[in-house]
Amino acid sequence: MLTRRHLLAAPVATALTASSARSSLARGSDKVLKFVPAAAYSSPDPIWTTAIVVNIHALMVWDTPYGVDINLTPKPQMCSGHDVSSDGLTWTFTLRDGLLFHDGEPVLARDVVASINRWGQRDTFGQRLLAIAAGIDAADDRRFRIRLTEPFPHMLYALGAQGCYIMPERMALTPANQPIKEYIGSGPFRFVTDEWVSGVRMIYARNNRYQPRQEPPDNLAGGKMVHFDRVEWSIQPDPGTAASALLSGEVDWIDQPLFDLLPMLKATSQVKVDEADPFGLIGTIILNHTQPPFDNKKLRQALLLAIDQQDYVAAVLGEQAGYARLPVGYFTAGSPLANDAGMQALTGPRDIAKAKRLVSESGYKGEPILLMSPSDQPQMHAMAAVTDSIFKQLGLNVQLVAVDWGTLLTRRSVTKPASEGGWNAFNTRINGLGGANPTSVQLRGNGAKAWFGWPTVPEVERLREAWFRAPTLTEQQRIARELQIAAFEAVPYIPLGQWSQPTAFRSDLTGFVKAQSHVFWGVRRA
Repeated sequence: MLTRRHLLAAPVATALTASSARSSLARGSDKVLKFVPAAAYSSPDPIWTTAIVVNIHALMVWDTPYGVDINLTPKPQMCSGHDVSSDGLTWTFTLRDGLLFHDGEPVLARDVVASINRWGQRDTFGQRLLAIAAGIDAADDRRFRIRLTEPFPHMLYALGAQGCYIMPERMALTPANQPIKEYIGSGPFRFVTDEWVSGVRMIYARNNRYQPRQEPPDNLAGGKMVHFDRVEWSIQPDPGTAASALLSGEVDWIDQPLFDLLPMLKATSQVKVDEADPFGLIGTIILNHTQPPFDNKKLRQALLLAIDQQDYVAAVLGEQAGYARLPVGYFTAGSPLANDAGMQALTGPRDIAKAKRLVSESGYKGEPILLMSPSDQPQMHAMAAVTDSIFKQLGLNVQLVAVDWGTLLTRRSVTKPASEGGWNAFNTRINGLGGANPTSVQLRGNGAKAWFGWPTVPEVERLREAWFRAPTLTEQQRIARELQIAAFEAVPYIPLGQWSQPTAFRSDLTGFVKAQSHVFWGVRRA
């Protein structure tokens, strides 16, 4: 660890001694914001992929019918409001005036209907909505209706917090299991596709046709007011180089600076470090339930005895342990549904000997395990090294394969054996907001329709459906306890610890909005 930190410190220390003045090439004008995302993306379609970086991109390009404030209270966004029938089964929504797509075409109710139907095929709230919908249709150009077979009290949250991005009808008619081919949006920025170089840079231009709500911004709600004409994302695989560029003024903002470098970034007045996302991140091990050996529940249970969340958090945070929150189960620590049911599986004494005995009792036959490690993602790469070590301690025949993040995103969808291009395990993270309730994409048990890993756990699905119907928070919390017990029994995936994620930016920037993902409205240069 010390060697790594010293190597990373070298370019940053050089930047500290360099002139803090930006070159004219680097700074350009106050109309350009230069951002370093945590990762690149291979597909900019937020319905087709669930990558966090694609969600950040999507919030720039597309708008949503509703938004949620920092307290997760739904507020109208593209809609001006709604009416609900007395029995709670018919919702009628009205779009606000002045909504235009990037190509100048008006946003119509039929665009919203098609977008909801596509989003609903992939999102967990959307899947529930479609399952109980008697019909979703356009009443006229500005009004759309959702008719239900039973009440859905989470309707506005679903349309405001779950990435229900509104696209033109022709795009939204693309099957959800296929990526879209064009990127016309309804949001405050245009994606400049002819300047996009996959894995290198992504460019966004102010959407001059966008009419923001005349309200202060608040998480995903309120006025999305843009103060830059252009936002340039540049991929910097080396975190030391990215930090050096921030210190020298070549870039304005780093999405996720390496934790080891935070002390040096905090030591200069030219940079500020802040926690823009109040919900944090949760590390996970994803296991492929469709292929040996992790199709064996007893083997998955054996892993729990060997997992120490402290080891994973230490690998990610280094000496910055103050950003950690432990322990964490299947619900975000500090959220209303977080509980201690079944947590002994992770908080009890770690017992490698017993874990090895369970591995033997599971009937494990030495099948090879392909563990993907994204070498260009420091946090996940660090977690993968810990996972690799644990698997070897347990006598598992593990092969740690370094890939770039884009390759991992593509390969994780392959359902064939690892020898034919598939995989057995990888480490990733859950957005803290997404893990705060049973709709996390990873907490599923519906087999082929589940998230990558495809666990089949009927009890998890039954309890998840019960949570959707629960009328009170008390009842939801009771179900969450049962659901967590069921998850520790079936092990759909393994939670590895929770941490808050700081971001770093030039000190002349202001107006950042506290939000569940980075948002670019409100930000301006002082």
